[in-house]
Amino acid sequence: MFAAVCDLLSVWSIPVVLLFIPLAGYLRRVRVYEAFVEGAAEGFQTAVRIMPFLVAMLVAVAVFRASGALEDCVAMLQPLLSLVGVPPELVPLAVLRPLSGTGALGLTTELLASEGPDSLVGRMASTILGSTDTTFYILTVYFGAVGIRNPRYAVIVGLAGDITGFFVSIWICRMLFAS
Repeated sequence: MFAAVCDLLSVWSIPVVLLFIPLAGYLRRVRVYEAFVEGAAEGFQTAVRIMPFLVAMLVAVAVFRASGALEDCVAMLQPLLSLVGVPPELVPLAVLRPLSGTGALGLTTELLASEGPDSLVGRMASTILGSTDTTFYILTVYFGAVGIRNPRYAVIVGLAGDITGFFVSIWICRMLFAS
């Protein structure tokens, strides 16, 4: 019964939201199309404004990977993480995920191809990918877009969230899928 309700909700949630928003705007006498076009124009201006920050971040990630620094970080962290039960295949994902969503997705795709999507490592990688975020990318692009120069505690909080998401993903997958 629960699965049927979830399936029904997953199929209808987006169409209902896409119908509800313009309908609510119309009922409130908002010129919905004009508001949409105005928002799209602002979005384009924001995209142009953040482009230099985005390019800088992508270049930094490429240099990090090409220089061998990613492999050095993995080599340093692997013995420590293996002590707490982290599979060695997931260590590169732990290092790269806060930097690059595309790089992390590429690593996850490689893991799914080599280990299998239904393997414990494959499930852990998929859960980690969904439970962590690209902290440095977010800080670079979004803080740069609005002109924030001092992120204060944002880096610490973001990385704490990533670390928590990483370890909880492994723990939950072990609890649910390890036999």
